Amino acid sequence: MTESPRPSRLGTRLPPFYCPLERDLLHPEAKQVEARAVEWLDAFGVYPDPVERAWGLATHSADFSCRIIPDGDVEALLLFAEWNYWANAVDDWQDSGSDEVGTGAVVEHGARLLRTIEDPGVSVLPDGPMTRALVDLVGRTHAMLTPYELRRFVEGTRDWLLGAAWRAAQAEAGTMPGLNDFVAMGPLANGTRFSLTWSDVARGDRLPADVLCSPAVTALTDAAGFVVSADNDLFSYDKDDHLVPQEVNLVNVLAHQENISPAEAVPLAVALRDRVMVLFIRLRAQLEAGADGELRRHLAALEHYVAGSITWQSRAPRYASPRNRYELPLWQAEFELRFADAPAIAGIEPPDLPALASWWQRVPG
Repeated sequence: MTESPRPSRLGTRLPPFYCPLERDLLHPEAKQVEARAVEWLDAFGVYPDPVERAWGLATHSADFSCRIIPDGDVEALLLFAEWNYWANAVDDWQDSGSDEVGTGAVVEHGARLLRTIEDPGVSVLPDGPMTRALVDLVGRTHAMLTPYELRRFVEGTRDWLLGAAWRAAQAEAGTMPGLNDFVAMGPLANGTRFSLTWSDVARGDRLPADVLCSPAVTALTDAAGFVVSADNDLFSYDKDDHLVPQEVNLVNVLAHQENISPAEAVPLAVALRDRVMVLFIRLRAQLEAGADGELRRHLAALEHYVAGSITWQSRAPRYASPRNRYELPLWQAEFELRFADAPAIAGIEPPDLPALASWWQRVPG
């Protein structure tokens, strides 16, 4: 990684990532998707000035979209990429640390956003570039998705906004949650189902509701979301390490619980993350046995989501040259990405955390 003017509290290098999944996949139309998405952002004036535009593009939202969905319909992928650029702009507002962004403001905006997605004509958001861009996204989303896919997308958005509101409430109270509370509610802000809806839409797959919402597939989806969330807490740690009170993330929760430094908490975070990754691999193999084509593709999409997120985050200037250290993103900045050959912890037993332990019940001993 390009040398930073302020060292990371996590140490000089991130730990290696255990990820025995197919990696480095990228949609063949990624450059086209990025160019068209940026053109859309500029047309709606989503970013108010060149500096904000630079930081918005530093999210590499098109790269994220094209790595977790490495095949499928380009128009669906483009719409998903535009949603991600827009959502990251909202996320930056939520994480700004401004006195104006309290729990009440996050909840109020979230409720109005959800109602706008469900009914773009409700007019409950103030006029402006972000609202006009949102209305365009919502209109095209309604035209592209089936009613059930739209309901899945709304539920995924609700997860994201609920998780963001919970984190805002913790910050406003000046408290650091316990580990079980965090692993139960913190990963919601990652918006796993927000993203996975588009994986199925782009491929034209429509799993029956009783399969998609079955206990085993639900547990696998939640496990994938936890791994991606834990990885994001490592990659994004420096971006938010200036906030007071401290950012609610897996590293800080463990550091607070064990009364240790963030650097000393990293191995604990990796061990818990790897334990869930091992569970993900076992449960995925169980579900694949006897699965039909659509379910197999959905399981593959979950793998792409986990592996693609790692590669994207390692290369995004948003994380590798964070705004609290640089006036503008360094476009060539990236993390030294290493992969582990084995998980950081042996064994396949569940952790002593009720919020996670039920996932292990879906895998035969």
